[in-house]
Amino acid sequence: MKRRNHLCLIVTTMGTLFLLMVVLYGSINSQQSETSGLKPDYRLLGRPLYKLDINWPKYPELFSGEVFGVAVNQYAGVVYVAQRGETVPKVLVFTTDGEFLQAWNTSTLEMPHGIFLADAASNPTVWVTDVGNGPYGHSIKQYSPSGKLLQVLGSMGEAGSGINPLQFDQPAEIFVHISGEIYIVDGDGGINNRLIKLSKDLEVQWMHGEKGQGLAQFYIPHSVAVDNYQRVWVADRGNKRIQVFNSVTGDWLGTWGSCFNEDAPYSVRLTPDQKYFVVVQLNTNQISLLEAPPVGVIGQCQVVSVIQLAEDVKPHLVDLDLKTGALYVAEIGAQQDG
Repeated sequence: MKRRNHLCLIVTTMGTLFLLMVVLYGSINSQQSETSGLKPDYRLLGRPLYKLDINWPKYPELFSGEVFGVAVNQYAGVVYVAQRGETVPKVLVFTTDGEFLQAWNTSTLEMPHGIFLADAASNPTVWVTDVGNGPYGHSIKQYSPSGKLLQVLGSMGEAGSGINPLQFDQPAEIFVHISGEIYIVDGDGGINNRLIKLSKDLEVQWMHGEKGQGLAQFYIPHSVAVDNYQRVWVADRGNKRIQVFNSVTGDWLGTWGSCFNEDAPYSVRLTPDQKYFVVVQLNTNQISLLEAPPVGVIGQCQVVSVIQLAEDVKPHLVDLDLKTGALYVAEIGAQQDG
């Protein structure tokens, strides 16, 4: 199985594909490595919950830039892929079957980082965080599914730490809850290290914004997700940990660090059944499945399964199809920094 640079991998859940997954697992780890001489792209450690779909997308050559983020509309069966490059379209759109649909024709994106599909069931829109330093950077933009710019959060082209008006400095990721409330991690290497909650009307509800290693402090908060039990999970990349907060009050609830001694968490997402967290670690080339704790408990992280990728495969951010459970992994390739 040959390596494809700068791609978006899809990993589909076990279950109805369990038999196929076992066959694929055996072929990758034995037949291909022994008879073909090709280095396997990944191996599974622990309980196998996913298998690699090597046929997605159908035309990987369309990824002409560095892929940084991915978002899935489970109802429409559409996948949005954010990529970087001076002369490349910044967002590519595919079906969940891997067919290419369109490339966004927009000049309002400079350096996409995170991408999120909001309100998938009724009025889907796509949010993109932009870490560019030009006239459109340091902002978060909302687009229609076809790429029409709808609104902008932050002051485009102006890095800052202001609250009124709201400013960002290299915002890493956005998570829009089904309630319309918005959670933002601001600080992909810029001056800010903040977790911000906005109301549906875009008013600041609460914020943690101090750089450091203490409780509720951050160093490069890189990814954010909210579970069904009013808990906000933040990949605190620079501190090699995940921090947890109450989504209503903003109170600190706990920290997971024991799973990240070797490398930091880059992305955090929940499986549709809320039983597992999907966490990627770019520098050790891993995708980990962590057991989600019950209500009222944070405890320490428990690794259920690990997908070990090849050394030159660098997973950055992920998203899941909340209907099928399929996992999409944006990987930026070697010699990149997320």
